[in-house]
Amino acid sequence: MSLFGRLMRDRAAAIGTLIIGVLVLVAIFAPWLAPYPEDVAAFHLTDRLQPPSAEHWFGTDRMGSDVFSRILFGARITITIAVIAVGVSVAIGVPIGLVAGYYGRFTGGVLMRTSDVFLAVPQIVLAIAIAQTLGPSVENVILALSLTYWPFWARLVYAETRALKGQTFVEAAQALGASDLRVMVLHILPNTLSAIIVRTSIGMGATILTAAALGFLGLGAPPPAPEWGRTISEAREFLPEAWWYAAAPGLAIFLVVMGFNLLGDGLRDVLDPKLRKGR
Repeated sequence: MSLFGRLMRDRAAAIGTLIIGVLVLVAIFAPWLAPYPEDVAAFHLTDRLQPPSAEHWFGTDRMGSDVFSRILFGARITITIAVIAVGVSVAIGVPIGLVAGYYGRFTGGVLMRTSDVFLAVPQIVLAIAIAQTLGPSVENVILALSLTYWPFWARLVYAETRALKGQTFVEAAQALGASDLRVMVLHILPNTLSAIIVRTSIGMGATILTAAALGFLGLGAPPPAPEWGRTISEAREFLPEAWWYAAAPGLAIFLVVMGFNLLGDGLRDVLDPKLRKGR
């Protein structure tokens, strides 16, 4: 059975895949799915803070804009931040972990101590400090998340590489005269991909949650961008009367993070041979 088939047999993973698929489709087709795409950043003071209705499914915000339309367009910002930030973190962390685990001793010690410097400070605190220094923007949020997330992948690949370096197939490749780069890229890296994929899926959820926290603190996309975290922050002063204003983006964040976590758990069960044997 294919990987996708095994993944779909896991109910939780199937739900996570469905949620993520809907997120991607919403981000791509937001201009066509949103009932009021032209009003995402418009002012309609006569319609401000209207409760959910047939005309406005999730109500309206303090500017009178349709909350449902803003949630759909906010998915674009969310998925852009998550994909780029995680992609950069993987691109930085995986090579560092691979080199550190393969060479060990001085080289590995220097690289891993560098990652320890970043891990010594809670990730969210470090991300807030960097974003605050650079100023509020989507680009700065991506940079802050990338600079604080790469050590997690570096540590993971380092541990996997250390465990694989003494395996027979690696020693055989070295005995046949394969270069260190060839051994790392063609023999060790493919055997770490399952762990990297699982960590990346779970990391996407964590990245979205942290990005929402930065937006809530005013460090994300500047207004009037429909960023989910900022929307919740703006809605605080209207609670509990306009409960829908904060509830809609909060529910969106909850569902997306849950989707990535469910998918990550499913991928772990499918890609880990030891867990498959126990089933």
